[in-house]
Amino acid sequence: MNWNNVSQIAKEWTYEAGEILRKATQESINVEYKTSAADLVTNKDKEIEQFFIDHIKTSFPSHFFLGEEGLATNQDFNPENEIVWIVDPIDGTTNFVHQKRNFAISIGIYEKGMPRIGIVYDPIADEMFHAVAGQGAYLNEQPLSKLEDKGLEEANISICQYWLVPNDRVDHTIFTEMIQKARGTRYLGSAALEIVYVACGRLETYFDFRLSPWDIAGGMVILQEVGGVMKTLDNQSFSVFSPQITIFSNNNVLYEIFETINHENR
Repeated sequence: MNWNNVSQIAKEWTYEAGEILRKATQESINVEYKTSAADLVTNKDKEIEQFFIDHIKTSFPSHFFLGEEGLATNQDFNPENEIVWIVDPIDGTTNFVHQKRNFAISIGIYEKGMPRIGIVYDPIADEMFHAVAGQGAYLNEQPLSKLEDKGLEEANISICQYWLVPNDRVDHTIFTEMIQKARGTRYLGSAALEIVYVACGRLETYFDFRLSPWDIAGGMVILQEVGGVMKTLDNQSFSVFSPQITIFSNNNVLYEIFETINHENR
């Protein structure tokens, strides 16, 4: 498989899909609820997912598809054994609906569980983050530098408000010292963008505990190419196909975060 050729084709499709979404921000959007009023899906989520399914089926018929809206049919496969495209047609649907910005198309292509290609495209900012594994990461055509050493006091941390109030996933009080030490906190509402923002230095760390493979697959390829790290809350590695409570970070910052979390646990 020539991954550079696949990457070029995938980027061309992503630009085309991004143009559809740019135009859609000027149109009426049909919004539905999935599991709750905070869990939205639009006609454009489904349209863009079908767009990629159709293109992949035509150009790469032996590849499989894993997407948020579940539109791919007649598939029976183990993602650890195949080439699979993991696609979020609109990562940040709530932002797409309310803000008309701060959303992205995310694509990760994995072969037998190994990352090969990552693409995260913000069509409003016209910023495409992309990487072929082992060849570095790029923002548009500019290479991204390896992450610089930074401490927690220099770090902007993206963390959802659900982490900071009582919840059924984690003791929220363990984050108090970390928040007090950090330079600042942010939360964008698009996992794909937040991961690549860590990769390009706009953020130093991103936490979340509600993620699925399509949220993180593209960003993980890009982040690893600049020396970023991806861990669970108990400092373990994880598979893109089974994300847990996940942290995407500059390694030095992550070390200090674990120090403060463990201190709060004592």
